[in-house]
Amino acid sequence: MTETAPGSLGPFARLSPAGRQLLDRGIAYSDCKRGAPVLHKGQKISGAYLVTRGRLRVYALAPDGTEATLYFIEPGETCVFALNSLFNDLRYPAWVQADADTRVAVIPGPLFRRLFEREPAVQDMTVRALSTLVFRLMAELEEVHAYTLIQRLANLLLVHASDAGELRMTQQQMADHLGTTREVIARLMRELVGLGCVETRRGRTLIRDPAPLAGLISPGSK
Repeated sequence: MTETAPGSLGPFARLSPAGRQLLDRGIAYSDCKRGAPVLHKGQKISGAYLVTRGRLRVYALAPDGTEATLYFIEPGETCVFALNSLFNDLRYPAWVQADADTRVAVIPGPLFRRLFEREPAVQDMTVRALSTLVFRLMAELEEVHAYTLIQRLANLLLVHASDAGELRMTQQQMADHLGTTREVIARLMRELVGLGCVETRRGRTLIRDPAPLAGLISPGSK
């Protein structure tokens, strides 16, 4: 990570004047290029990580090298695994990489604990982060057990595509997210292209007709 200028601080913008003074004295900012590793499993955590721009991807890694996304950290959100490691003196339990060009605010552990004790905004953010993570992990678990792989791919396209119907992910990134291989994703994408619902381009996918994708994940379609 490379140090750079600050971005939006999200919930930390609601600190008291005294809390903001403390934050300004200790916070550091880093830029991470898309695809760059940010944290690795077993790493010691020195502070809290707040995304101010871009997005971080937290993922698990199987012994065969297959990746599977656990959750994303969006702007204004913090990494709950890092908070848990920080408060319980544990090593980081997963891997993190920048899913886009991303700016991260790093708040040293002692400073974050001090702010947590004093500032309702930090307490509220921490509770919200924990509850959000529980729902996200439950949704991912439900999807893994309830959906076939092509249904999970259809769901990925529908949920993460832009308003214009564009998903800027390579087939390798889709494979990493779903815990499979690029070759499997390429085969499934050919099926979706054959249905006329998507068009593939270099590094992105365009949704041409969302109805067949939605039909794949509707009740009774498995």
